[in-house]
Amino acid sequence: MELAQKINLTSMDQEELAKSLITELTRSYGLELAGSFTPEQLETLLTEKINGMIRNDFDALVQLLYRIDINEARLRQLLMEKEGEDAGRIMARMIIERQTQKIRTRQEFKATDPGSGEERW
Repeated sequence: MELAQKINLTSMDQEELAKSLITELTRSYGLELAGSFTPEQLETLLTEKINGMIRNDFDALVQLLYRIDINEARLRQLLMEKEGEDAGRIMARMIIERQTQKIRTRQEFKATDPGSGEERW
């Protein structure tokens, strides 16, 4: 299944989300992503970066996955289920999915916030 379909994007959303993902991953996690990418291109670029981290700096990869809040149990399960597949690609998809969730959650809270300045509890 194509990544854009999996995370439920329209063609207009794809471009906006890809920009948001690139910005967030670069700013918050130092992945040094530059340019304009489709979600599939972003997945390929992340896959390459993650595979490089697997080979050269595994501790940094573990810290990155922790900071992004990747579910460790789900990651282990996917790696076992998809044995033989590119582990970097599996992690890249999980990162994109998790960051997409975070971006959408922020957008939802912005849309429902009346801007009154008062705390809502």
